[in-house]
Amino acid sequence: MKKKLIIFLIALGIMSTVMFMFQKNDQVEESIIFFPIDSSISFKLTKTDLSLPERTNTNDYSFLWKVTSILEQKAYLRQDISLLYKNGRLISKMGKWEQNTDTIVQDKSVQSQESGQYMAISFHHAELHPENEQIFSAQQISEDLLYVIDSSFSPFSAFHQPKKKEEKEWKHILDQITNQDLAYSWQKGIETYHINKENYFFIPLSKLINYQNFPLPSFSKEKTDQIIGQLWEGLYKNYFLGIQKKNGSFIDPVGSKMPLILLSKDRTHLLVLFEASDGEMILLRQHITSP
Repeated sequence: MKKKLIIFLIALGIMSTVMFMFQKNDQVEESIIFFPIDSSISFKLTKTDLSLPERTNTNDYSFLWKVTSILEQKAYLRQDISLLYKNGRLISKMGKWEQNTDTIVQDKSVQSQESGQYMAISFHHAELHPENEQIFSAQQISEDLLYVIDSSFSPFSAFHQPKKKEEKEWKHILDQITNQDLAYSWQKGIETYHINKENYFFIPLSKLINYQNFPLPSFSKEKTDQIIGQLWEGLYKNYFLGIQKKNGSFIDPVGSKMPLILLSKDRTHLLVLFEASDGEMILLRQHITSP
């Protein structure tokens, strides 16, 4: 089984920490590539916003999903990607890139029905080309969480943070449904690939934002920034753009479940584990370079 797993990971192309910059005759192909972080350049604004929904008819409702980021200065290349999950399952995605700009704005109207926990996770990226020709990056994560109650047992309502007793009860129910479903899915993947849980720290994608200001376990803050940047580089290539299955075919990530990041305690690699829309468990591996 271990031999088959290794062959599968190699065939999948793995999530390499080394990618090439697609640049020819000053034309840039859409991509996210990690370069060393320039700590002197930061974002003035990074925001992911899920607006409160409105009824469109007796069964459906809609809300606006908006992602905005503004860098302190114009960048050679700016790109934002965003993932929208309902109860832990990806229901939509957005991505936009522009050259020679400091600002990226994108939005989408989302139509849905029934109660749900909606989480949007965005990665904001800038590729910087200063005059000394060494290339740098700037990066940030933002997210938003929206609860919508659409049930025959309660009036239609929505909130970001629960205030009333009934809202707190609904939040607990929706969080529990989401967490249990994801835990079951991740456990299935762990068993499928015979992963020793004792060797890893578990970080759901939704919790990655916690490590913007604090280091990952056993790593420095500088190394944490590198790991996160390279992780999103791999997620863009192997998840956002499409998922490669064991048989070599590609499927859309919409319908897949939220990835779980497994950070090895020996500091050598991380794994990304998730369930595709057809139920197949996908495992990606990314090497962590030495400091």
